Amino acid sequence: MGYHLVAAAAAAPLVPSLDRFASSKSICGRGLKCGRRRVAAAAAMVAAPPQPQVEEARQGVELMQPEYYTIGHLRHVRAYGVHFKEGPDGVGVYAAKDMTDIERPRVILEVPMEILVTVSSNLPWMFFPDIVPIGHPVFDVINSTDPETDYDIRLGCLLLLALEQDGNFWRLYGDYLPNQAESTDLLLATEEELDALQDSVLSQCIKDEQEKIQKKWEECFHPGAPLKLKRLARDSDRFKWAVGMARSRSHTLTMKIGSKVQVANIISPYADMLNHSFQPTCSLRWRACDRVLEVVVKAGQTIREGDEMTLDYLPKKPTRDYMHRFGFSSPVNPWNVVQFSGSVSIHRDSFLSAFGISGLGPNYYLRGTDDPMADGAVLAAARILPMWSDADLPFLPSMEKRAVRELQKECRQLLSAYPSSYEQDVKLMAAAGEDKSVRWKSALKYRSDEKLFLRKVVRILDVYLSRLLY
Repeated sequence: MGYHLVAAAAAAPLVPSLDRFASSKSICGRGLKCGRRRVAAAAAMVAAPPQPQVEEARQGVELMQPEYYTIGHLRHVRAYGVHFKEGPDGVGVYAAKDMTDIERPRVILEVPMEILVTVSSNLPWMFFPDIVPIGHPVFDVINSTDPETDYDIRLGCLLLLALEQDGNFWRLYGDYLPNQAESTDLLLATEEELDALQDSVLSQCIKDEQEKIQKKWEECFHPGAPLKLKRLARDSDRFKWAVGMARSRSHTLTMKIGSKVQVANIISPYADMLNHSFQPTCSLRWRACDRVLEVVVKAGQTIREGDEMTLDYLPKKPTRDYMHRFGFSSPVNPWNVVQFSGSVSIHRDSFLSAFGISGLGPNYYLRGTDDPMADGAVLAAARILPMWSDADLPFLPSMEKRAVRELQKECRQLLSAYPSSYEQDVKLMAAAGEDKSVRWKSALKYRSDEKLFLRKVVRILDVYLSRLLY
């Protein structure tokens, strides 16, 4: 998946931003070579002529090279009205023309089943297509996995097998996957890189997973294992890399093959080039009649030429989950979380009206507004701040102010618990040289984004007080 994060409307910066030092997707999306796959559609797949070179240079992106296009075109991948472009932050998918009055979902990409890496989510394991030779020892590895939790190990094994098979599409496509040094996946992180997270819960979770995958490699790829299995992952880092690729580039989709309906985990080339957004323009669906994965633009939108096509990788999940699975973060995740003590609360209706928020919690949304505070962080604040309604007790301005100050105090206490400040993180990133890995930089951005989110909540509460009407 092209990993650069496509941000929703961002508020005016409260403090200097790390974005100038580390873009949100070069350390956080799939379209990158260090995150997502850098692949493109064939020249024949592109519906509109290339943008002028001057425009491309100004944007810092350019069309993918013909070699990228050809391997997909020959395997019947088709794209409609989009370009695949590569820039400093990796690869993304962009509209090649205006798409107006979209009354129903519009297909922009078709990927045939024959080049997907796919395994059913539940027993019995089914592969679509069945790329595993009968009797291959990789079956033993797959059968030894936990059916409930180890989807990434199963997909990782199939990816390694596809990369080794002569004539397989993935022998070519694999050249555009990030290598171990380029990957932001935390399964490959060192102790220093995990310490840089400043998140003991996430760090320990990754260490446990690293230990689990290391044991699986030692158990299945030991010196006495068949050669055709050992050559798939000659060292444990190669195995961790494959599991990380499977985790960060896969989707779960309901597929119908003939009369059989399966919930499957899939890795899709080309579709994995769409970057992440909390306000995605696209979604995935399965076309059963000819077994094709479709990327469709959602209805009710207006897409302009040059707009980026995006997916929501993990709907309604906190930033820690994005960092865990994909290796990127954002300070404006509308579903981020902060644990408050709950000893004080603010008035729900007053807070929602102050920022033009509608809907029933937790499914809040922002009404059309030019408010500089209207971003994902204010929606997250509406979901996580302790609140009360009119049915609980009468509204008293003095009590509301006291509650706001207490909540701000809790946020500052959480900030002070970090070993470093946000400003120190900015300086560290600015001074980071080539000796620092992409995973270290990704970890540094994650902890700075979490601090920035807390600071934004404090600022949001200040603005709330200034907008209170008594």
